[in-house]
Amino acid sequence: MSDDQFAFFSEEYAQALQALKAIENQASTLMVLGGSDELRTFLAQFLEMAARTKAMAEQANEPHFAEWFGELIQKAEALQEAVTIRPQ
Repeated sequence: MSDDQFAFFSEEYAQALQALKAIENQASTLMVLGGSDELRTFLAQFLEMAARTKAMAEQANEPHFAEWFGELIQKAEALQEAVTIRPQ
């Protein structure tokens, strides 16, 4: 792996991790305030970004980054499912 490639995936992972934590931290507040649509939008955008970066990691033969993004995707999908089944 090149230094540039490692730096790219490291930065992308750090940003994705921070974004997911922010979404998780705000999820209950958004739900209470009737912002479930906004929460679903944030989650959809996050999942799109994470899936795209995971695919890039797989193409670049970076299995660790692909696995880590896969874990973030699973967490986001679980939160998305909880938001979807919870009544407004």
